[in-house]
Amino acid sequence: MPFLPPSDLPELEHFEHPLASRYASKAMLRLFSPLYRMRVWRRLWTALAECEKEAGLPISPEQIAEMKSTQDDVDLNTIATHESRLRHDVMAAIHAWGEQAPGARPIIHLGATSCFVTDNGDLLIAHEALCLLRQRLQDVIAALALFADKWKSQPTLGFTHFQPAQPTTVGKRAALWIQDLLLDLADLNHVIETTPIRGIKGTTGTQASFLELFEGNGSAVDALEKRFCEAVGFPAIPVSGQTATRKLEDRIGQVFCGIAASASKFACDLRLLQHLKEVEEPFEKKQIGSSAMPYKRNPMRSERINSLARFVLGLMPSGYQTSATQWMERTLDDSAHRRLTVSQGFLGVDAILVLYKNVASGMVVYPKMIEARLSQELPFMAAEALLMEAVKRGGDRQDLHEKFRLAALEAGRAIKEDGRQNPLLSLLAKDPAWHMTEDELTGLLDAKRFTGRAADQVQTFLDGSVKEALKNHRDGDAVEVRV
Repeated sequence: MPFLPPSDLPELEHFEHPLASRYASKAMLRLFSPLYRMRVWRRLWTALAECEKEAGLPISPEQIAEMKSTQDDVDLNTIATHESRLRHDVMAAIHAWGEQAPGARPIIHLGATSCFVTDNGDLLIAHEALCLLRQRLQDVIAALALFADKWKSQPTLGFTHFQPAQPTTVGKRAALWIQDLLLDLADLNHVIETTPIRGIKGTTGTQASFLELFEGNGSAVDALEKRFCEAVGFPAIPVSGQTATRKLEDRIGQVFCGIAASASKFACDLRLLQHLKEVEEPFEKKQIGSSAMPYKRNPMRSERINSLARFVLGLMPSGYQTSATQWMERTLDDSAHRRLTVSQGFLGVDAILVLYKNVASGMVVYPKMIEARLSQELPFMAAEALLMEAVKRGGDRQDLHEKFRLAALEAGRAIKEDGRQNPLLSLLAKDPAWHMTEDELTGLLDAKRFTGRAADQVQTFLDGSVKEALKNHRDGDAVEVRV
């Protein structure tokens, strides 16, 4: 029995995609809207007609003018009406435009196949969306760079296997997050710079229809494609079937997965640090952490980054199934899948980077908590420094090493079983072999002497690789984290 009785309320009939209603930015949603896609198609058809006219085909200036004057005046309802009858999205779009521009109707789509607009259009939209992701990615890098610079000298306990390890600095840990993003940025730039469009290839990629238009003149066909590519601003892939190879989208998917993985690693780290009460994501004054536990400050944003990253990482590998199962010059079993994966991949990564910037710009550091945890573990990690000082005072290193080992075991037992503060230094001070008081031993535990070159590494990194990555960066518009 249904939870709700049957209803004729129209609002119960519609699915609302969470990426659109909750997560992705308006700028990215606009690029993948049906209206924007249709306007891209019409501009491609206009560019084709202009290039064909310039190449000498019988297309009048009036036809071009009519196309230009109506190309942005898209009525999606009219197109949908035609598609319900024709069962063909491209032909529906042509018929709808032909009604608006009857003089140009005979030459719209001249010599082209459906993939002229679908593939060229999708690749042009993808390029614009990739450039938006680059802006978002640089925004995150810039925010983390400010954080890393501010905290580059703040000692903190390092962790390997999430077990206490040699100290590092808060800024050095942030530099590790940035390093991952710089690799993602390099991959993203490569895809932006090397992804072609399909160009003018005809029905199965042989350009036969255009060869007919130019009465067998292959040089004229080449010139037409060159002129078209100059008009839209992108080179054409050298050869294609009916579609451009779907591996172009696989390359984009690799970038999606790289960014998602880097962001997820950051979010996992921050959730662990928030558990330790050392670094927290932003938490608003009116924000509620739990409906049952009012004291909670859950890392909601970081958890959402992890969740969205998991979605993207699970989404994109199926794209390889599309490129792997294309038959000959093409099949149509890729269409529904590409509409889902490519758009959702872009929207998902956009949402991740919007959140990432929000978190990176507002992280809160608690130095006293960091210092308290570090002081608890630092006596163990200072073994070599303590040994060397004791040897200077006349001790035997090998004997002292064994004494330190036994004292460390006892200190560890006291911490774990008795819940005590680390008693290691007091245990060492009681042994005359060390020739040092507890105050003298404590004086050797300046945390900064155990962080190595961390602060210098951060400064060099920021002045070099990070500055280069941001040399053309302008901070993007503020994007509200809506939920």
